Amino acid sequence: MPASTAHPDPRLVDGVLAVAMALVVAVVIAADVERLGHTGPLAYLFAVAFGALILLRRRTPRLMLVLTVLGIFVYYAIGLAPIGQALPAIAALYSAAEQRRTGWAVGAGVVLVGTSTYFRLTGDETEAAVTAYDLVTNVALAAAALALGVAVRLYRESRTHATQIRALTAAEQALEADRRLAAERVRIARDLHDSVGHTLSVIALHAGVAAEKTGRDDEAARDAIAKVREATSATLRELRMTVKVLRGPLPGDIPRGALSLAGIAALVAPLQEAGIDVGTEIAVPPDAMDGTIDAAAYRIVQEALTNLVRHANATRATVTIGIEEDRVHLRIQDDGRGPARGRTDQGQGIAGMRERASLLGGTLDAGAAPGGGFVVTADLPVRLES
Repeated sequence: MPASTAHPDPRLVDGVLAVAMALVVAVVIAADVERLGHTGPLAYLFAVAFGALILLRRRTPRLMLVLTVLGIFVYYAIGLAPIGQALPAIAALYSAAEQRRTGWAVGAGVVLVGTSTYFRLTGDETEAAVTAYDLVTNVALAAAALALGVAVRLYRESRTHATQIRALTAAEQALEADRRLAAERVRIARDLHDSVGHTLSVIALHAGVAAEKTGRDDEAARDAIAKVREATSATLRELRMTVKVLRGPLPGDIPRGALSLAGIAALVAPLQEAGIDVGTEIAVPPDAMDGTIDAAAYRIVQEALTNLVRHANATRATVTIGIEEDRVHLRIQDDGRGPARGRTDQGQGIAGMRERASLLGGTLDAGAAPGGGFVVTADLPVRLES
């Protein structure tokens, strides 16, 4: 432990306090030049005893307090040199207050001051003359000892509480980091599902074309296989990009448009090459949306087109995206001839899109389009709420 944070041995501290108390009482005894009481060895033995009682202050503060008060009474009862009522009890009062025995300390202080005042008032004229001064002194010493003990205890408790709060805060931050990590993993899993699912749909589409053209139109079959290779390579690039993002800041050589509305053209190109007429109408100015919203919009379009390939048997689709009153509106419609309910029930695609939109403060609907086909509409905020 560094020296700046090390604490002295409590036994050493108590030993020093004990010696200090014994010396202070002994000095007061020796200062009794008017010989108002006996100053022989017995008086100094009491001084040592008052100091020795301090060694009990941590283990049994109440016992130390009681023995100190009784010791003071016995000291005066046998006519030893005056040392004051509160002076020998300062350490006992302080220690009791410090050790959460404040009630006992207050009670002992009242007994000491009250007893001292009583005997002063019932004594001779000389004693009565100094009663007011002695009363103020005793009350001040007792109150100071109590206040100091309470202050030290409260300071120590505040430090303990601060340490506990820091520990709880650190634990809460660790839990929050774990929750964020879990949420990030879910997001990555969803993104990978969307990306891989779309690619597999495109691969299946082109593989079907290749199988159909093999032996009849080898050039078309080779072209379809090349499209499969391109789709696979694109997905692998996206997977590598995801890994790079997880490992550190986004490198400058990674195209950000791949996960934004700027990448829609590359998304629909394989479908168009496979014979599906996909029209796009995107009226979104650059940097008009937060990056998270931009990526979510891209993923919604991607999942909708993936479902189109998997379940719709469609020949035409339109993708319309625009901004109105700080909201992003998406509409993906196709002329698919598959049953609309089957498309909403199969897999988790629609549910995933709806959840993605909801987490960002938006909405998503999917169902049969008027006049046939299927339509997905989404409404997202332009900016995330701070």
